[in-house]
Amino acid sequence: MNKITIIIFILTASVLTSNAQITDSTRTKRFIKKNIFPTLLIGAGVMLNNSQFEQDFQVDLRNEIGNDFELSIDDYFQYVPIVEMYLFDIFKVKAQHHWFDQTKYLFISNLITATLTHSIKRLSLKTRPDGSRHSFPSGHTTLAFTNAAVLKNEFYQTNSILSFTGYLFASTTGTFRILNNKHWISDVLLGAGIAIVVTNIVYYFEPFKNINPFIKIKNVSLLPQISENQVGVYFSLKL
Repeated sequence: MNKITIIIFILTASVLTSNAQITDSTRTKRFIKKNIFPTLLIGAGVMLNNSQFEQDFQVDLRNEIGNDFELSIDDYFQYVPIVEMYLFDIFKVKAQHHWFDQTKYLFISNLITATLTHSIKRLSLKTRPDGSRHSFPSGHTTLAFTNAAVLKNEFYQTNSILSFTGYLFASTTGTFRILNNKHWISDVLLGAGIAIVVTNIVYYFEPFKNINPFIKIKNVSLLPQISENQVGVYFSLKL
C-alpha cells in the first residue's frame, strides 16, 4: 500500500464509521457513537505531531510523487460540500432542517472550528513541510470536513449516499494538503477530527433552534456561487 493510498484510507475511514447504522434508542448514545472515530483522529493527530514517523512519511511521499508536485484542487474542493447542500435543497432532496437552519448551523460550526484551528495554530507555532508557519492543524482540512459534516447531518436520514459525498471531497482536500507539501499528516488528522466532533456537537444542541424568520416564507431562491477568489450564496425573495 503506497503513501497516497494510506492517506485516503485513513480519512475516508471516518466517513464509513460516522455513517454506520446505529441501533441505540437514545440520542446521547447515538451522539457518543458518532464521535468515537473523529475522537480517535484527534488522538492520532496529537500523537503523530512532530514525530519522526510523520517527517519520514512526508519525505518518502514527496520523493515518490516528485518534489515539484503541486495541484491546488484543495483550494476549491473544501467548498464543494456547501455547494452540494444548497443544490440538494434546490432539487428538493429532503433534509433534516430548513435551508435557513442549515445555513445557521453551517455558520456556527465553521465559526467554532475556525476559532479552534487558528488558536491552536498560533499556540503550536509548528512549521509546515514547505518551511512556512502555522501548520498544526490544517485549516483547509478543518473547513472541508466541517462542511462535509454539516452535509452528512442534514441528509443522512433521507439519503445516506448523497450525504456521504461531502466526505469524499473533504478527504481529497486533506490528502492534497499533504501531497502539495503544505501540511503534515498530523495536521490533517487533527483538523478532520475537530471538524466532525464540533459539527456533531452543534447538531446535538441545535443552538438558536427556534430562530428562523423564513420558516413560513415559500418564495425564496437560494443558489451557491463560487468564483476564483470567493464563495457565497445568491439570495432572492419574491414579495
